[in-house]
Amino acid sequence: METEPGVLVHSRRSRDVGAETWLMLAARDASVARQEWDEYGVALLRCGTIFSAVRIPADIVHAAAGTAGRGAVADYLRTALEGPCFFDGNSQAYYALTPHSTARRWNVPDTECLGADFFLGVPATTISEPDPRCAAWWVAPMEGPAALCDPGIVRWLVQRGRIRRSEAAAEEAGKDA
Repeated sequence: METEPGVLVHSRRSRDVGAETWLMLAARDASVARQEWDEYGVALLRCGTIFSAVRIPADIVHAAAGTAGRGAVADYLRTALEGPCFFDGNSQAYYALTPHSTARRWNVPDTECLGADFFLGVPATTISEPDPRCAAWWVAPMEGPAALCDPGIVRWLVQRGRIRRSEAAAEEAGKDA
């Protein structure tokens, strides 16, 4: 891979380590969180300190993406969000990480923004597909420390998904009539 002179290229692993180190700032105890990531693949991190997390139901994301296929949804989210997002199979929701201040202003139907006083099970930065240790994995990994989703883009994605979901429901209702 050729790059322009003076352009610094970081490996996926160095970006993961940088993101992991930054995420540890949200842990009550970083050594415990690292141990949880190693053992369970997920660690509880406090929202509202360095990041907030917008919880988006899977059906809205799938409607926005036009598919429920795991790989296609991941491709869509990496392009659309331009920031980190993980899926949690237990809650059947996607979590887009946004700046910590997002929760104070978030008011988007069918979603919730987790801010201060919320703890969230965040997968290890190296988990990008289903893992037997946990039900969560990154579909759009962090590109580095503090590289978060723009709340406006997350809002747009949710609105797009809600509209497409409504259109699909109306189309189904029309077929049944």
